[in-house]
Amino acid sequence: MADAEAAVVPASARTRRHPGAAMVAVAEDRPVRRPTRGVRLLLVAFCCLTAAAVVSLVVLADRTEQTFAWTIQPPVTAAFLGSGYAAGLVLSALALRSDDWPAVRVPYVTVLVFTWFTAAATFVHLDRMHVNTPGTGPVAVPAAWLWLVVYVVIPVGMAVLLVRQERPERGRAPDVPIPRALAAVLALQGVVLLVVGVALFVAPTLSERLWPWTLTPLTARVVAAWLLAFAVAVGLSVADGDLLRLRIATVAYTAFGVFQVVTLLRFRDEVQWSGLPARVLVAMLVAIIATGAVGWALSRRGSRALIYGRQG
Repeated sequence: MADAEAAVVPASARTRRHPGAAMVAVAEDRPVRRPTRGVRLLLVAFCCLTAAAVVSLVVLADRTEQTFAWTIQPPVTAAFLGSGYAAGLVLSALALRSDDWPAVRVPYVTVLVFTWFTAAATFVHLDRMHVNTPGTGPVAVPAAWLWLVVYVVIPVGMAVLLVRQERPERGRAPDVPIPRALAAVLALQGVVLLVVGVALFVAPTLSERLWPWTLTPLTARVVAAWLLAFAVAVGLSVADGDLLRLRIATVAYTAFGVFQVVTLLRFRDEVQWSGLPARVLVAMLVAIIATGAVGWALSRRGSRALIYGRQG
């Protein structure tokens, strides 16, 4: 528990690890509550696992029967899931660079929510895993066993560490408040992500009407896990209301939108472009990219103004 104690970190170290928010914290001379060693270790593990998933699902999207825990068809689904992992890799890697737990909280909870929903989907559809339905080649079965171990250990471990790490903050006003217009747009996006995510997870057959290509019940639920994770991230971001502490989340949110747009362009022949679901998905991804980029730009501008204003 000693790692979770509040501590004033030297300005030079904090500036290197978290440039904008750390400099503001130094200017305020506020104590910084560091992420525990366990939190960091799990984030490192998630970085490694997501990197492997990106290779299997994005680079080798058409070979999941050989390289992944279960066979995913069509390849656009594999790449869509892999792009979610790529955004998760960005989220976790940036979180590792921060020494301030409030800046890590939203990324950490986002990953936690994803792992819990993915674990649930995995054990509901255990018959689809390559341990029960073997794939081809020497990697498929070990990949399935690794997947099962990961989605038993990681969700439980992250939840336990969150309880140990978390401590309510009292009376701290936002340094750089989220503008009301941006908060409203984010809230609307969060509602859309939540509604679609819940629908796909609870009733995956609705994907025939909600999604612009074919999803199986398992892939619909794992897609839903990413949508629900980012819906929670958006909700926590709006509730937190401080752009400085949300810079990591805004970068990962933008990356999620960019990666998915690239996926749609790469596999455009597999997408049913004529229907409403494709238009809604594209509009949502464009909105995600725009709002994430605006949030990131405003956080940078706000941190600079705050730093120079206090120095003056």
